[in-house]
Amino acid sequence: MDLSFIEIENLHKSFDSQQVLKGVNLGIDKGESIVIIGQSGCGKSVLLKHLIRLLEPDEGRIVVDRNDLSQLKDKELIHLRQRFGMLFQSAALFDSLTVEENVGLGLRESRLFTDKEIKKIVNEKLEMVGLTDANQKKPAQLSGGMRKRVGLARAIANNPEVLLYDEPTTGLDPIIADIIDELILNLHQKLKVTSIVVTHDMKSAFKVAQRIVMLYDGKVEINGTPEEIKTTDNQIVRQFIEGRAKGPIKV
Repeated sequence: MDLSFIEIENLHKSFDSQQVLKGVNLGIDKGESIVIIGQSGCGKSVLLKHLIRLLEPDEGRIVVDRNDLSQLKDKELIHLRQRFGMLFQSAALFDSLTVEENVGLGLRESRLFTDKEIKKIVNEKLEMVGLTDANQKKPAQLSGGMRKRVGLARAIANNPEVLLYDEPTTGLDPIIADIIDELILNLHQKLKVTSIVVTHDMKSAFKVAQRIVMLYDGKVEINGTPEEIKTTDNQIVRQFIEGRAKGPIKV
């Protein structure tokens, strides 16, 4: 049987007595744009962090391009992580660094590029996210949407194969959120990456996804195309995507 580019197999994760993931199984194909939805605290971000081994599973495994993450030695893991870019929920910028320094940080730490090469790459990536004049600004001088775009420029600085997005539109007004969604789509098409987006923003999910997966009670509740999600009879899924207080999901 052919393996997907990323295979998540029987993944379990608990924090103290709270069991967050209870046996997640999911395959993600190379070049796919997949969105993972679910309630706050359902394990979406936890799942995302397992994909680059920021977290270790209690049970189960993650296989990326036939590499079992749990079996990788430090140097092998570093090399694999370089194939990923991640936009963190808060953008995770360093307040003391300029935009240019934030975007080029990973390139500088790799010691593979000259200062001139780093500057060129940084300018190219900032242009891709529409921030050509922000190089010398500090994060405190930027709006929330601009900080997200700087974080995205940093995520694509090393030309990754996979882009991970952790709640990319959280805290943004609808217009700026749509700009971020357009960037996700454009970068997916232009860079030919595998895009994995975690969100509870259904407008965003339906816009950027080729496939949507919902987590509920620690497992995959549904896995289908946006159209299949919109037309499902699954009442758990319907309650969530319609944002209804009444239904099988108890808050």
